[in-house]
Amino acid sequence: MNSLPKKSNKALIILLLVFILPVVIAKLVLSLGLYNGAVTNKGALISPEVNYANLAMENPKPHIWQVLFFLPEKCNEQCQERLYILHQSYIALGKDRDRVIPIIVVNNNSDTTILKQLNIGFDQVNANDALATLLIDQQLIIVDPLGSLVMQYNNVIGHDANIAQGKAMIADLRKMLKLSRVG
Repeated sequence: MNSLPKKSNKALIILLLVFILPVVIAKLVLSLGLYNGAVTNKGALISPEVNYANLAMENPKPHIWQVLFFLPEKCNEQCQERLYILHQSYIALGKDRDRVIPIIVVNNNSDTTILKQLNIGFDQVNANDALATLLIDQQLIIVDPLGSLVMQYNNVIGHDANIAQGKAMIADLRKMLKLSRVG
């Protein structure tokens, strides 16, 4: 009466754990939102349908990257800080500066005297109503050489926050310029 020794299911359980446990952990990480999905941009992407043509406006500087800023009626301290950061970010681009142009978007009510006071000589473009309503919150917007609005940087408060945002915009611009085949 030879009885066969009982086989342990230990090896089978370990084998199942080795293959199933990583799948379960990955599912938990994705469902709990603990993984960013390799997002490296710091600005907010704008939907691809938004471009100069859809806004019924002519591209002021075709074939070159643009950074737009809308100059409000009264340029307060926060607005002046944004203009300063835009100017410093443009200078910080270094060798890529010739591929990017900052543009101050104005309308009839804009306070253009502040540009002379701050000695900022960026190009100015008159905005139509569609573009003015899009830029009303003093955000900076990057436009690609084909005229599509690509990325926006919302208004932040405080000198340190503005500097951090300027650095983020430079990093994003450098990535886009490196990958771009146009402009």
